[in-house]
Amino acid sequence: MLIDLEIVSPEKLLLSKSADMVVLPAAEGEMGVLPGHAPMIVLLRGGTIKLTVGGTVTDTLYVSGGFAEVTTTRVTVLATEAVEVASLVRAEGESRLAAAEAEYAAADRFNTEALDVAQAKIQSARALIEAAPAA
Repeated sequence: MLIDLEIVSPEKLLLSKSADMVVLPAAEGEMGVLPGHAPMIVLLRGGTIKLTVGGTVTDTLYVSGGFAEVTTTRVTVLATEAVEVASLVRAEGESRLAAAEAEYAAADRFNTEALDVAQAKIQSARALIEAAPAA
């Protein structure tokens, strides 16, 4: 039995595949999804989505954030940004990290929403750097 995965960005359908297991970068930690999983909606942090078929990771994609809807037969990811890991550029992540750190440093310390947004950008940039192939 397989679980279907669809990754959708605001512009288009990015990926549609079936897998034995999908690992998501949920806000509270990595989450494995197998066929028959309990239905839920999950907030995603910046990180990688991994598809496993036959005990082997077949696809790895970086997402900068978004949501995932999990049902017993399907995972639908609504991603802010999704890129195949092989296409990532470490320098882009470093640039995003510097900008996010500057945004955090400039944020009003009493504006918790602005601080949370900046921290999410920092985490997402760090995940991009970690996922990017070595140059």
